[in-house]
Amino acid sequence: MADKPLILVTNDDGIVAPGIKALVEVVKDIGTPLVVAPDSPQSGQGHAITIMKPLRLKKVDVFNGVDAYECSGTPADCVKLARNVLLKDKKVDLCVSGINHGSNASINIIYSGTMSAAMEASLEGIRSIGFSLLDYSFEADFTASKHYAKQIIRKMLTNDHHGNQLLNVNIPR
Repeated sequence: MADKPLILVTNDDGIVAPGIKALVEVVKDIGTPLVVAPDSPQSGQGHAITIMKPLRLKKVDVFNGVDAYECSGTPADCVKLARNVLLKDKKVDLCVSGINHGSNASINIIYSGTMSAAMEASLEGIRSIGFSLLDYSFEADFTASKHYAKQIIRKMLTNDHHGNQLLNVNIPR
């Protein structure tokens, strides 16, 4: 039996955001998740990286049995640290970012930390998906998002893609 796929999970809303919790629940059914997410909300950071202060990476117990780390930096920093420090000798099968509150369509992808984290992983040679739910409410219902995320993640993992791939998925409310 083949090993379960290794899936990096990140976001821009912070490690305790409801959207990343929903995404981790989906990924646990499909593969082996590793969570590396900002220790506080980083929305609108775009592809910023931290250069003027030390980056901190701390293991946390947030997702019941899932290896998770909070990072003092930006979403792009989270991916860089995961890839080059935590997973330097491992093949990452997929990176998923989100589930973001609100749209990441059109010009918004330039400013989006959610999409920038997925883009950073893609630049590192990892197939990536940024998920967004078109609902800004902290109490947003992620039920439909989880359903579609599971289908899309499975499809991405089973298709034989060549080269870097980046998907931007915006799920209606």
